[in-house]
Amino acid sequence: MTETATLTRKDFQSDQDVRWCPGCGDYAILKAVQSLLPELGIPKEKFVVVSGIGCSSRFPYYMDTFGFHTIHGRAPAIATGLKTSRPDLDVWVITGDGDSMSIGGNHLIHALRRNVGIKILMFNNRIYGLTKGQYSPTSEVGKRTSSTPVGSIDPPFNPLALTLGAGASFVARSVDIFQQHLVDTLRRAAEHRGSAFVEIYQNCNIFNDHAFAYMTDKANRESQAVYLEHGKPLVFNGGAQGIVLNGMRLEVKDLGNGLTEEDCLVWDETNPLLAQMATQLLPPEFPTPLGVLRAVEQPVFEQSVGAQIQNEIDRQGTGSLEELLSAGDTWKVG
Repeated sequence: MTETATLTRKDFQSDQDVRWCPGCGDYAILKAVQSLLPELGIPKEKFVVVSGIGCSSRFPYYMDTFGFHTIHGRAPAIATGLKTSRPDLDVWVITGDGDSMSIGGNHLIHALRRNVGIKILMFNNRIYGLTKGQYSPTSEVGKRTSSTPVGSIDPPFNPLALTLGAGASFVARSVDIFQQHLVDTLRRAAEHRGSAFVEIYQNCNIFNDHAFAYMTDKANRESQAVYLEHGKPLVFNGGAQGIVLNGMRLEVKDLGNGLTEEDCLVWDETNPLLAQMATQLLPPEFPTPLGVLRAVEQPVFEQSVGAQIQNEIDRQGTGSLEELLSAGDTWKVG
């Protein structure tokens, strides 16, 4: 058995100059991915990075792995074909809120519905950065941009609710500058069998600066973010506040005066109802949930396809898929 060579972050850095705007949150995400991949114990030649179109989609150029810079919104479809034909590869999809939530929405939900074994990282900066600042499907109502000069009237997509509704078996959220949390979240996604979707809040300091400052500023981090950890109570703000389940509603409560952590909701990442409820924890009424909303085991698409092909080969009595495909001009169904 050949031992996997010990890899470092440098092994995943390409020789290309990284050409994002100075201060862009994409740099932090690139660092997190390049820091994580060496830990996975997977041969370098087994990694493939697939992207669509957008600022985030320059990612494959900066990764010293195999990769595809594909067409707008179609990265999940191309990644599906790759993973299905080569299930031994570790396939990562890099996309943005415009690329995946607009033109690529259909491809995204079906990749998740099928539970294809790909890891989808969606950089959400709530703006179209590459095309110079138009509003995106995740921009807030009232957002003034070059394409919405008097303010957007479109209610924004909730990416986590959308992906859960598509049946995703793994859904999580992190933030570009929360580096340790981001690496830990990506590690969970990498270890998951099947589709893994991670929304990453990413600052665009040119066209939508401080979009997440309400949570990312140091003064606000404890009070405006709650970390979802399986089997642990939802407590935040340095232990001063918690989230409780009151009937079918989640509520923020101040702890003390008889109310303790034991009264707070214990997070269960396998509970689909809780996951959907967490997507509705929106500021300013609630802190922003970060971490894994849902992680469950479901049949994996490429494994099911492989088993189906092998069963048909065995049934036909041919020795390979190639022989089966060239066995004749007609076939019977049923």
